[in-house]
Amino acid sequence: METALSALGLVRIGVVSPDLRVADIDYNLERIWLAVDEGLSRNCRFLVFPELCLTSYSCGDLFFQSLLIERTREALWQLADLTAEKEATLVVGAPIAQGGRLFNCAVFISGGRILGVVPKTYLPNTQEFYEERWFSSARDLTEQDLEWRGERIPFGTDLLFRADDMPDCLIGIEICEDVWSVNPPSGGMATAGATVLLNLSASPELLGKMEYRRALVQSQSARCLAVYAYASAGPGESSTDLVYSGHSLIAENGVVLAETDRFLFATQMALADVDIEHLGNERRKNSTFAASVQKTSFRIIPFALPDVSDGKLCRVIPATPFVPSEEDEQTYRCHEIFSLQTTGLAKRLRHTGVKNAAIGVSGGLDSTLALLVAAKAFDKLGLDRKGIIAITMPGFGTTSRTRTNAEALIRQLGVTFKEVSIDKAVRQHFKDIGHSEEVHDIVFENAQARERTQILMDAANQVHGLVIGTGDLSELALGWCTYNGDHMSMYAVNAGVPKTLVRYLVAWCAEAEFTGEAAATLLDICKTPVSPELLPPGAGGEIGQITEDQIGPYLLHDFFLYNMVRLQYAPAKIYCLARHAFAGQYAADEILKWLRIFCCRFFSQQFKRSCLPDGPKIGSVALSPRGDWRMPSDASVALWLAELDKLEGKEG
Repeated sequence: METALSALGLVRIGVVSPDLRVADIDYNLERIWLAVDEGLSRNCRFLVFPELCLTSYSCGDLFFQSLLIERTREALWQLADLTAEKEATLVVGAPIAQGGRLFNCAVFISGGRILGVVPKTYLPNTQEFYEERWFSSARDLTEQDLEWRGERIPFGTDLLFRADDMPDCLIGIEICEDVWSVNPPSGGMATAGATVLLNLSASPELLGKMEYRRALVQSQSARCLAVYAYASAGPGESSTDLVYSGHSLIAENGVVLAETDRFLFATQMALADVDIEHLGNERRKNSTFAASVQKTSFRIIPFALPDVSDGKLCRVIPATPFVPSEEDEQTYRCHEIFSLQTTGLAKRLRHTGVKNAAIGVSGGLDSTLALLVAAKAFDKLGLDRKGIIAITMPGFGTTSRTRTNAEALIRQLGVTFKEVSIDKAVRQHFKDIGHSEEVHDIVFENAQARERTQILMDAANQVHGLVIGTGDLSELALGWCTYNGDHMSMYAVNAGVPKTLVRYLVAWCAEAEFTGEAAATLLDICKTPVSPELLPPGAGGEIGQITEDQIGPYLLHDFFLYNMVRLQYAPAKIYCLARHAFAGQYAADEILKWLRIFCCRFFSQQFKRSCLPDGPKIGSVALSPRGDWRMPSDASVALWLAELDKLEGKEG
């Protein structure tokens, strides 16, 4: 599947740690050429190289040699010719002489021209660094331009470079120590609109420095709501007193997308498809960023950045954005989420002064998680678990497996068990309203859900307690809950937890929070298909109503939810990313089908979210009308469906 990156708001960027030799400009130039060819073979036309890479950073007093400076200038023009031939954009490090001073500079080269030169501001001159011996700071500039070969080339720290066909791709440049300073220049560039920040570096390796460097790059990208591409010199630099590892990274809004291996003499390159659209979306909704004032006036220099298409993105598209791929991170995340849920409920219990709660337990995942949260919240407050009234309410669709698991778990947790069958009450209700029990429609289903809610509310009143809600974030997004039925409670502990994460949480509880028979029951519940059990079981007593057969896989819906609400992507981009994330798992027409259902349900079911009960926010996606999500209940979905219509026309 070939994908035009610009259509997704993506730009492919490479950071290079080239093989080089100290003061051997011809050799270094050749290695840069080879790196450009490798980048082009991987569909990358924008490459960033390290600080002083044409000469090497560790030349020492050789920087005073006029031969070195003149040959560097010639090499820059050779690179300019290369960019015209290869249709590439390069940012390289070089020593540049101007006004009787020498500057440590980043040179922006594109389309056969040297478009701008950015000098380094902060020159380290302590411990192993002696840059002030050779270079002047950008603060010492006397002119705003260089005059080379009859051209006036912009020179200064006030330069930003804008891609012609992607105006939001605005690039700012700083050099090594600049980002280690108290007030990095990149902060001002970001508030002036730069979404891509480059750092040309020659950072020697020391014990523990790799972790600090990675954290610095991550945090600066997060603070600036930007891409931060950091290209660092490799072990070809002089090892007289120091060792350079070639640790280059690309981070986007706090996440490292790619990085090179260290301590290798061969040229290392890391590529990433950075999401310019995502950064623009984040900035527009961030009031702190919007309020930032940039006093520096920048010169904007346009450049051509040809679009590329590729069948494979240089970017991980997580199929489960709510569930970390690493086991250690999953464990940490589950612990944090469970702590948030239990503390939120405990605070509500403390505030109301109640010592009892009612909860409907079906033997399914959601009600199981809510029951576990309630048990630990009671423990946290020193309350007797017998104050939790766990009620099973078997109905027309209840199966023996879920009923057995629900009863077993209730007894194993030491909470109060109560069973109230809803069959007679619902049949009486059908009789009262004149509805046939044989018609298995929405009335048949919702009457059961509302009867169960009435039982829970009244049972809670009997013990002067509150009703704990069980519905999860994914159900709220889809409106897969009965209005004023399971939609309603007095505190909704799962409201911030997506369906794909619920199963992991219950499994984690079986390993980390609960032991013995309870743990075994929890693991069996994890294997149970998701179902509201409102329709009669199959002939063999198996669950007769599988939720995902009706509304689609929660795996896809959680993917859609994250990308639409958290990242604000349009359906076309979500569809394309889903095809990459679920390649070989779901066909294109399946993805389109369920994406359409998601959009329709997300818009049409907002009225249920507009009157949600209280519940704790868990992650970056939340749908509380009092918190993160304020959407009119009568908003039209037409614009989103029109885009899906176009996609279906193309696929058809």
